[in-house]
Amino acid sequence: MSRTAPQRGRQTVARHGALRSPHPFSVFMKALGIVVAVVLVSGTGVAAYAVYDLAASYVTENTVELEDQVVVPPDIGAIEGGVNLFVAGTDACEPEFSAIFGDRCSGSDSEGELNDVNMLVHISDAPRRVTVISFPRDLMLPIPSCDRGDGSTSSAMSKQPLNSAFYAGGGSEGGGLSCVVKTISQLSGQSIPFAAKVTWGGVINITDAIGGVDVCVQGGISDPLAGLYLPDGISTVSGTQALAFLRTRKGVGDGSDLGRISNQQQYMSSLAKKLVSENVLSDPTTLYRLATVAIDNITKSSSLTNPLTLVQIALAIKDVPFSDIVFVQYPVNGDPDDPNKVVPNYAAADQLWAALEANAPLELTGKAGANGSVVDVTPTEEPAPETTTEPSATVAPTEAPAQEAVVLPNSITGSTAAQSTCSVGNLG
Repeated sequence: MSRTAPQRGRQTVARHGALRSPHPFSVFMKALGIVVAVVLVSGTGVAAYAVYDLAASYVTENTVELEDQVVVPPDIGAIEGGVNLFVAGTDACEPEFSAIFGDRCSGSDSEGELNDVNMLVHISDAPRRVTVISFPRDLMLPIPSCDRGDGSTSSAMSKQPLNSAFYAGGGSEGGGLSCVVKTISQLSGQSIPFAAKVTWGGVINITDAIGGVDVCVQGGISDPLAGLYLPDGISTVSGTQALAFLRTRKGVGDGSDLGRISNQQQYMSSLAKKLVSENVLSDPTTLYRLATVAIDNITKSSSLTNPLTLVQIALAIKDVPFSDIVFVQYPVNGDPDDPNKVVPNYAAADQLWAALEANAPLELTGKAGANGSVVDVTPTEEPAPETTTEPSATVAPTEAPAQEAVVLPNSITGSTAAQSTCSVGNLG
């Protein structure tokens, strides 16, 4: 028998683009890829038996089947057009953390588990680029019929919020992750061979393992609902405070969930920079701890159970320059049927998919963050001093022209990891 997502009280207070996208799970998967790659292919500081146990547990634990899973080539380089990895973040009320979330995990709002974070990570082929597309949780779209993992199938729905797909597909015990992947694949036209899921508790554990992330706030944040209080400037957040930063809605921008996605992208950019810093990559103890915690807290598709596949994914992205790591929000329009929801902006999205298919550099013309939540504070370069030196008679070799960038419409907001951004707090 098919089921639809429970109607929760918190959904009724969502504003235009109420998209509860709490966590930077796509970059956590990048972290996992880098960490597992380093740990599994390097013996530095890690006992051989520990590496073996880590690989064995990764293969056997927390695995789900994707519906209609195509056979994945043993070499990801054989996947034409690049690789797509989908990451879902769910609001599971795990016993060890449920007390933190109040009525969400104890009151009338506590039923079910929803995919409140939905991110598609596209890793292009040569040259390698990484594009992370965040889909709003309250994006109204068709939900396909899904295998629920118990012999039954869910009914197709013509228009439901995206974050109902996990519940409709059977949740954690059924085909929840598979149903979300199927929904995004149907929306985007993208083949998605790899997927993973992380819960609230997983974010807490993984952020603690890396030692926290520096975030920038312009004006300070006070959000009693999320339990978050941060001063103006740079703060290092970890554990429950990091989760509160990623969940805050009232604390940034105009208080909308579209703004919250941009806030999370600022976090993701900072996290990506920390992951490739000497403090992490040169510390075998930190690497092994992060890999172990990530493996314990991530549910992955069976296509990701080969550690060598994860190593290949990690190696494919480890040298991508920050300017080619781009975080964007899937473009939306207001839902004419509900001011608290949004619908796809297919025309703008088609330009994004075409750019990814062409493997072209992306030029962002939209703001760094939607709904006034994030500002770009990247320092401007000083002009080079004029020189009076006579030009050399030596003729420099002609460089191959750079590939022309695709200019995305300003309805697609986002930023690159090379930019410096600050979240606009509600105390500013």
